[in-house]
Amino acid sequence: MKQIPNLFTLLNLVFGCIAIVFTLQQGVILLPLDDAGNILTTPVQLENMPEKIVLASLFIGLAGLVDFLDGFVARLFKATSELGKQLDSLADVVSFGVAPAMIIYQFLRLSVAQESGALDASMIWLVPAFIVAAAAAWRLGKFNLDTRQAYGFRGVPTPAVGLTVASFPLIYWFADNAAIVEVLLNKWFWYAVVAVLSFLMVSSLPMLALKFKGLTIKSAMPFIVIALVGLAAIFLLGWLAVPVIFITYVLVSLLFKNKTA
Repeated sequence: MKQIPNLFTLLNLVFGCIAIVFTLQQGVILLPLDDAGNILTTPVQLENMPEKIVLASLFIGLAGLVDFLDGFVARLFKATSELGKQLDSLADVVSFGVAPAMIIYQFLRLSVAQESGALDASMIWLVPAFIVAAAAAWRLGKFNLDTRQAYGFRGVPTPAVGLTVASFPLIYWFADNAAIVEVLLNKWFWYAVVAVLSFLMVSSLPMLALKFKGLTIKSAMPFIVIALVGLAAIFLLGWLAVPVIFITYVLVSLLFKNKTA
């Protein structure tokens, strides 16, 4: 029984590995045909984005679900351990560090491919994607040594970053707005994403956690705000709601920073 939570943690790791595989596979490119079998004009994202990268998003999402459940199961079976803590961080590096970094790598590759002289472009333009993986490892190593994070986080949690990055293939795939597609095929956008997300992970900024010293309306207010914004964003924006919720989480955490110390 004591090993059941660790099995959940390892399942998180497996889902992260599967996500990486799907990110690297070519998948099936969907091209609409007319009645005569001729290719019709197709949205640019369906020409460029391998279908299986959307499955990578799915498996990062499943990893996030399992990551949430392993702590719940550990408390249920009273099986928390130092080994479980270390395994959790190692799994999170893969599922919410390396796998999202590979998604960013693929977006950067597509971005560079749009430019003139793409065949001669140096791989150096793609390497910044891996800063996210390095920042995730740094953040998790620091978390394991930091005793201040009993009721709040110092720095944005790695799963939050991983799930946010995992939403971008879905935003791109289902986008019916040319401006969104154009932004997601701009390498400078991705460099900004890498810089901001990496900084937020390695920083010591106080962030909210679903842990309470006492459940009151006052202590729950930040989560109520996030939930209301999240519901509205989901209704109005679809998958674009995920980064909106992430930004709201960061801003609300900073606004209510006295609750996260």
